[in-house]
Amino acid sequence: MDKYYYLISQLPLLYFDKETYIDIDSFLEEARKWMRKGDFNCLKVIDINHTHLRKSDHPVQKTYKEFENRLRSELAEFRKARKEGHGFKSDLFPETITKEKNPLEAEKELMRIRWDYIEELKTGHHFDFGFLVLYYLELQILDRLEAFDKELGMQKFKQYTEVEL
Repeated sequence: MDKYYYLISQLPLLYFDKETYIDIDSFLEEARKWMRKGDFNCLKVIDINHTHLRKSDHPVQKTYKEFENRLRSELAEFRKARKEGHGFKSDLFPETITKEKNPLEAEKELMRIRWDYIEELKTGHHFDFGFLVLYYLELQILDRLEAFDKELGMQKFKQYTEVEL
């Protein structure tokens, strides 16, 4: 497996819900310079929202997708149980995640759970392709967090809920 010492050593550390000077486009541009073409082509198509397992998935990507599918299944079971008035205990998230919180805060907590899982997966991946996959997933989480704009969200909410007479 190829090592990417030069690329990875120049990447900034990423912190959950904190601004960074590197964005997805800059990361991919830099990665293209340092990576083998085949590895880069595999990296650039990774999307945190695509959870369908494929044979061609890198083992780290496969592990993350399995976690994401499990998280989504447990969320669905939790919502169904709550709707039916039953209790549900998840191993992946606390029940308090949706109690007394607005949807934005609940979503941020779920993204934090994803982030923490990715951080755990980084153990043992220092300068390899697996690290770059995980780093790219974290950049996508940061990009999504940055997209949460309270004012823009309120405008959209009003736009969709206003009734014209």
